[in-house]
Amino acid sequence: MAELVLPAIAPKSPFPDRLRRVIPPPEWALFEEDVEAILALKRRRNAVVLAHNYQTPEIFHGVADIVGDSLLLAREATKVDAEVIVLAGVHFMAETAKLLNPGKTVLIPDLDAGCSLAESITADDVRLMRARHPGVPVVAYVNTSVAVKAESDVCCTSGNALEIVESLGTDHVIMLPDEYLARNVAAQTKVRITAWKGHCEVHERFTAEDVRTLRDDHPGVTVLAHPECPPEVVAEADFAGSTAAMSDYVGANRPARVVLLTECSMSDNVAVSYPDIAFIRPCNLCPHMKRITLKNIRHALETNTHEVTIDPAMAERARRSVERMLAV
Repeated sequence: MAELVLPAIAPKSPFPDRLRRVIPPPEWALFEEDVEAILALKRRRNAVVLAHNYQTPEIFHGVADIVGDSLLLAREATKVDAEVIVLAGVHFMAETAKLLNPGKTVLIPDLDAGCSLAESITADDVRLMRARHPGVPVVAYVNTSVAVKAESDVCCTSGNALEIVESLGTDHVIMLPDEYLARNVAAQTKVRITAWKGHCEVHERFTAEDVRTLRDDHPGVTVLAHPECPPEVVAEADFAGSTAAMSDYVGANRPARVVLLTECSMSDNVAVSYPDIAFIRPCNLCPHMKRITLKNIRHALETNTHEVTIDPAMAERARRSVERMLAV
């Protein structure tokens, strides 16, 4: 089989040394034209790019102005001094940004960048849950549609789910749509949690056997798991937390070897800041996150596509749920 060799193209602009671990210089040269065009378009249009931790390194480190998990992006979306927000993430994140910035233009580069969790539940399902459990507050994960948020009492992220649940001052809550996140939170609180049976197509694929195999193959490895993983995976891990919490753990504890049980690009992006740490990379890709590319970010800024719009009446109700989360 012939070996694929990238052309030896020298980058036009300085290539940051810290990215060499995740992007070879010849590969960067293939991205460079789009990166420079996006940077120029941002200046011209007074635009910012918000990128989730699961975006590829050329987006995360090359064009993003703000990077982080869903909670951080939701918070920072309220502070940006820009006329245009491009959300390099999935559709529910762009909707959340629009909810919090109704007067700004919010763009999602690919309308098909969805989420298995958001697609697992509808507003009708939430109303059915309320009918079955009268008076029980509904906590909606941010990985939900605006319609679901509008039917809920408060939102949460994986980073603040426990805090949100306990802030309600009740002995029973409905938590949706991620069953595993709900079960992992339930293990940490006395509050009774009724869960919906939605799963993340990335995290549900990790197993406890995977963790044991990783420990056998890489003695001494520290295992960090996202709370969307099944509870038996979380039980086998050394730490469980949101993508932001996993990144913070790596920085604070500096394990010699670490594995992040979450989407592939997370390890690439964190590894840039810690060249002394060996990152073991079991790879579960999110097909929706990977729909966002430099080329369609550039196209979004050039053509103002795809602009996120939300029915004002629904937006008002959904915004309350998100704002209640941010207030906590």
